[in-house]
Amino acid sequence: MLGIISVIYGVIMYVTNVYLDPSITYGIISYLIVIVLVTLAIKAFKAENGGFLSLSEALKVGIGVAVIGGIIAAIWTFALTTYIEPNLMNDVMETTREKMIEAQPDMSEAQIDAAMGMTSKLSSPPIAFALSLVGNLFFGLIISLIVGLIMKNKNPMEG
Repeated sequence: MLGIISVIYGVIMYVTNVYLDPSITYGIISYLIVIVLVTLAIKAFKAENGGFLSLSEALKVGIGVAVIGGIIAAIWTFALTTYIEPNLMNDVMETTREKMIEAQPDMSEAQIDAAMGMTSKLSSPPIAFALSLVGNLFFGLIISLIVGLIMKNKNPMEG
């Protein structure tokens, strides 16, 4: 579900042309989607497990959901930037450059080029894919830990 909703959200962002200059609202919505779906997955696991949930089970479920969702979302992003809209990253980089110049008008051209070079390296498909997975893994861990601590209910029959 997380992967499918992430792809639908990505398509909406693409169709509305938000990818070039997303506001913080879109990032917050993305995080809320992950939080809600990881929480629902852990809650469903607990219900299927007779109302019992250990912290390790919550971590397994939550991280699993986050990683699978992250892989699906990363595949969508790869397909978007490689096949659907191959110039998208160039457009994003140009928008980023313009915003950087606007925010820091006293930066030299060399400083701007250095910053853009680093941004370009981090935006390459393999690096972006890896960073996306690591980010989802970390965020899934944090959410699972919090939700697991709140929802845990040890089965007294398991000792």
